[in-house]
Amino acid sequence: MAEISGVHHVALTVRDIAKSAPWYEDLFGLTKVAEMEEPPGRPVHLYMHPGTGLFFGFHAHDENQGEDFSEFRTGLDHVAFGVDSRAELEAWRLRIEERDIVHSPIADRDYGSVLVFRDPDNIQLELYAPPRPS
Repeated sequence: MAEISGVHHVALTVRDIAKSAPWYEDLFGLTKVAEMEEPPGRPVHLYMHPGTGLFFGFHAHDENQGEDFSEFRTGLDHVAFGVDSRAELEAWRLRIEERDIVHSPIADRDYGSVLVFRDPDNIQLELYAPPRPS
């Protein structure tokens, strides 16, 4: 049977790589790996999260109309990153607040706890912690 072993990278189209890439780099502690053009004339900045090996690609396209991201159009709805615990989610809430990023309250659900916020292009991001043991 064909299996997947995880998520290798997240590729995001952004309006301004010079604004978005450093925002992600600062918030998530990413390491810049490369700047390239893929295909020629299309800039891509590639970053890696050192703890997980997850790659982030930030793409700029001339065809981009410059509007905010909307999860109500076909395509990506949001990206959720896992954290180990509700306590770790609280630490992330403080990190996000230190950067003056608007966010939801932490929502505790039967399936776990989630903190929702948006990047400079309005892409919805979530941090998810598994449910607390009973």
